Amino acid sequence: MISLLVIGGILLVLFGGVALIGAPYVPSKPRDLPTVFTELYPLGANDVLVDIGSGDGVVLRYAARYGARAIGYELNPILVSISRWLSRANNRISTRCCDFWRTPLPLEVTVCYIFAESRDINRMATRVQQAATRAGRPVALISYGFMLRDYPLVRSIGAHHLYQIPPLHPA
Repeated sequence: MISLLVIGGILLVLFGGVALIGAPYVPSKPRDLPTVFTELYPLGANDVLVDIGSGDGVVLRYAARYGARAIGYELNPILVSISRWLSRANNRISTRCCDFWRTPLPLEVTVCYIFAESRDINRMATRVQQAATRAGRPVALISYGFMLRDYPLVRSIGAHHLYQIPPLHPA
């Protein structure tokens, strides 16, 4: 009985605590992803997709099916382990146990996939814009569920919204 309480407490801290720092775990719907990666933003072998809050890695595995290199950033070590296990046979996928707010995006990123609550979404877009500025080119941003206020929408399909985040130009 005590061990079940301990396990329950650990899970509550890992999932509940992470939700206080970032968004709660809300898995993307696999049935939507083929349309997202063919019609909204056609992924290809030249793309490097970073999924912020990658959870169990479903978005990463779909992105790799379209030839993209896929990198997941996830705070929850249990979800990182699940993602790594489910993606273990695909060398185009990697999952990092890290905090997006403290970890720079890779220079080669071409598209970010995010699920963010309204409190964080524009701040996340600003971080993506910093990556675009470092790379010297726009970075696509696919937001699942929430729209950005400060950037023009390129297109939406269902709950997925596509933006092109431009680099900042020095004054």
